[in-house]
Amino acid sequence: MRALPPLVILGGVVFDVATPPEYTAAPLFSAAPLIAAPFFSTLTTLLTGIAAVLASIGLHVYNGTADRIPTLTETLTVVTVSALALLINRVVRRSGERLASARVIAETAQKAVLPTPAERIGGLQCAARYEAAQADAFIGGDLFAVQDTPHGVRLVVGDVRGKGMDAVEAVAVVIGAFREAAEQERSLEGVAQRLERALAREGTRRHGFDAFEGFTTAVLAEIARADGAGKRSVRIVNRGHPPPLLLYVDGGLDVLDPAEPALPLGMGELAAWPDRAEERPYPPGATLLFYTDGLSEARDAEGVFYDPASRLAGRIFPGPEELLDALVDDVRLHTGGGSTDDMALLALSRPAAGQPERRRTMPVVPPAA
Repeated sequence: MRALPPLVILGGVVFDVATPPEYTAAPLFSAAPLIAAPFFSTLTTLLTGIAAVLASIGLHVYNGTADRIPTLTETLTVVTVSALALLINRVVRRSGERLASARVIAETAQKAVLPTPAERIGGLQCAARYEAAQADAFIGGDLFAVQDTPHGVRLVVGDVRGKGMDAVEAVAVVIGAFREAAEQERSLEGVAQRLERALAREGTRRHGFDAFEGFTTAVLAEIARADGAGKRSVRIVNRGHPPPLLLYVDGGLDVLDPAEPALPLGMGELAAWPDRAEERPYPPGATLLFYTDGLSEARDAEGVFYDPASRLAGRIFPGPEELLDALVDDVRLHTGGGSTDDMALLALSRPAAGQPERRRTMPVVPPAA
């Protein structure tokens, strides 16, 4: 790309010299600054325009046609197009600056609404990913939050119905309600009810379609602290969300399906029954994986859904970061690099006895062959 504007001018010179004076290379000289305008700096665009004008005038002098009327017309054409190229360059640069500013704002909003969890929470190793389906998008309707509370490590992973700013607003409501309820509520069922009431208040405040059909699928979990025997357990409340997976240290895997299906959050007016948390053992070395339907509904070219349970069964990962890295790469391989829905992933690993602290290192000198 950097060589294209001077190559176009050089091509115009060669064409003009190799053809009779009746043939002109003015279109090539006019094209050079237009090519430079959207890709290069203002100075480079200006220099390209000057070079094109000088090349056009110089060739007319070389051909002895500098005193003809068409020469003046061609020169004015190249000058006018060069001036337009400078204007285009300025507009493109200002648009780029605004886009960069918007990206910074979007990144800041993502960090405010979905802050990256700490690598260690309550004695657990933690990792999270948010993969947006839309290019240059940073946040959508998927959500996750992890918090160390007096009742243990509590978390929520969910997916708000809908897209755009309405979904982002609902995400902020759910995350804010969870942060408060996770500290104050004695039970995980109480946290779920607080989220239900928060979405109900949001639904009455809104107008139109979302006021009647807005909902959020969510799974809440509470990882209790180790008892006297060193045993830990996880309690789960699933409100219409894809079931989490429990990966064992030997490569085994369990799908933590709820015993009784429940409606998503925000649909309490359709039916109501008390939430019941289900408890499962959480042995040393095991990893809990929570995800949204952007993972389980990712399709390949033949329309086959991605099945995380079958893809992860029998595989062993050093930690949650490595698990999520491999999972994201595998989904991209399955879909051919494209996705139609956002994907949120959250993994928590319980270190086994004697397992060293995770450290991220990068060798300064490559190992010898």
